[in-house]
Amino acid sequence: MIPDCLQVSVLEPAGAVSYWPQWLPTEQSRAAFLALREELDWRQLPVRMFGRWIPQPRLVDFHADAGVSYTYAGLQLDGRGWPPLLESLRAAASAQAGVSFNSVLCNLYRDGKDYMGWHADDEPELGVNPTIASVSLGAERRFLMRPRQAPRQPRHEWRLADGSLLLMTGQVQHHWHHQMPKALRVHEPRINLTFRRIVPMPSASKKNP
Repeated sequence: MIPDCLQVSVLEPAGAVSYWPQWLPTEQSRAAFLALREELDWRQLPVRMFGRWIPQPRLVDFHADAGVSYTYAGLQLDGRGWPPLLESLRAAASAQAGVSFNSVLCNLYRDGKDYMGWHADDEPELGVNPTIASVSLGAERRFLMRPRQAPRQPRHEWRLADGSLLLMTGQVQHHWHHQMPKALRVHEPRINLTFRRIVPMPSASKKNP
């Protein structure tokens, strides 16, 4: 790991974003990208948006501890254990963040046409002030943030480099939305690993008799 060159942005009214442009050495990042692209079960799963089901504009896979599930936009993903490479990256991200992550949502952006729309990671199972660790492998892409209550105000922007780590902490998810817009000049793929700590919701597991 190369935890140098830390850049910290304190966001108003609360929360912070920490960014390490070269968290992984280049050779390690490249090897991880190639291995994960081949080994993971990449699928284009549908989500419910604006009252209808649509295919996500990227491919996804999900891994987590046994019994851990994650639900967003009507889609429920269930943990299926940890391949060795993801387990190693999970341990490193947890040590860097000071949080014991128990899940990772893996996203494969095939090229600049794939994207992530405006949203906040504020699902109930993530807790009150979740810490989100985002590891980038492959093509560099723009990552934008805007205030939830004033979306036309100036945005923060980071260029997520190959091997970088971006950490969102505090009340960021309460006050800010983030996205990864299309980048039509980008023709190379990118893998994003978003580590989270999910707190099981008892009511979600109950079924009517």
